[in-house]
Amino acid sequence: MSVTVVVTNYNGERHLPHCLGALRALRGDVAEVVLVDNASTDGSLELVRRDFPEVRVVEAGGNDGPCVARNLGMREARTEWVLALDNDAVLPPEALEELLTAAEASGAVIAQPRSVLADEPTRVHYDGGAFHYAGLVALRNFYRPLAEAEGAGVVEVDCAISLCLLVRRTKLLELGGYDPRYFILFEDFDLSYRLRARGERIVSVEHVVVQHRAGTPGVSFREGRDYPSTRVFLHSRNRWVLLAKCWSWRALLLGAPGLALYELVGLAFALAKGGLGAWLRGKLAALRLLPGVLRDRRVVQASRVVRDRDLLVPGPITVTPDAVRGAARGVLRVVDGALALWWRLMRPLA
Repeated sequence: MSVTVVVTNYNGERHLPHCLGALRALRGDVAEVVLVDNASTDGSLELVRRDFPEVRVVEAGGNDGPCVARNLGMREARTEWVLALDNDAVLPPEALEELLTAAEASGAVIAQPRSVLADEPTRVHYDGGAFHYAGLVALRNFYRPLAEAEGAGVVEVDCAISLCLLVRRTKLLELGGYDPRYFILFEDFDLSYRLRARGERIVSVEHVVVQHRAGTPGVSFREGRDYPSTRVFLHSRNRWVLLAKCWSWRALLLGAPGLALYELVGLAFALAKGGLGAWLRGKLAALRLLPGVLRDRRVVQASRVVRDRDLLVPGPITVTPDAVRGAARGVLRVVDGALALWWRLMRPLA
């Protein structure tokens, strides 16, 4: 089965030699490698054209985020299966063959590998997840030592993480692909939810391990005291967009106390990180997007065949270890327990 590899890039000059270099060793039938560039200014395109002439470059014409670039890459592909990568993913040679075998055997529309931190390859970074009813991803094995990670072989998950995904492009494009309103953050949650609500399957192929390098500058967070204000803004805005678009009215009503509790936690976190202004701007931006979101909501709800009761879970809340320290970690555990208890009581009614 032939596969198109699509790499999404914005100012990834330092990552591309590793990402594209690994693709040269990739086993399987690769029809083409396409790099979709979001108006990079760092020499990315010069590097690709000089050192990787076999890669076809598609210029997006601006930086409207990875959602637009990923959709463009799927439309540019000439094959049904697309291996979609961020520029900071480094794949092992067997990745394509193993993901394709798992996807075809399971009937999944998305197959993802397990990813580890490139600077700490014995620790899991992303491994798929579930839909927390508070509008969060309950990540599997997040920051867990690789040797202790749960799961083996091919495991069904609800939420895929868009670092590296093998996708059946027609299925995704039928849904409109990634929603560009998110720009980045929650966009893979939204796409995964819409697929799962329609009864589609997503799998994580645990024995394929991909290295994840530095993440997106100004948005990603792994360690340190400086939490990006851009991430505060995007989380504040995009979570509301997700809830308004995807959750049923019944789930919103029954989950309201938990949603309100998490909103207070988000506000307290923003205050602690000096991001109150970003948090407030996120809410205002979400309200401005609401008319369009509600129009799309009708499509999502009309096409669903799986109820929120069967999709939404009570926890756990997963956060980057360095983001919450000391006494705040104890508070988070209490909040996590309260949220879980509430949804266990309400779920039979959802």
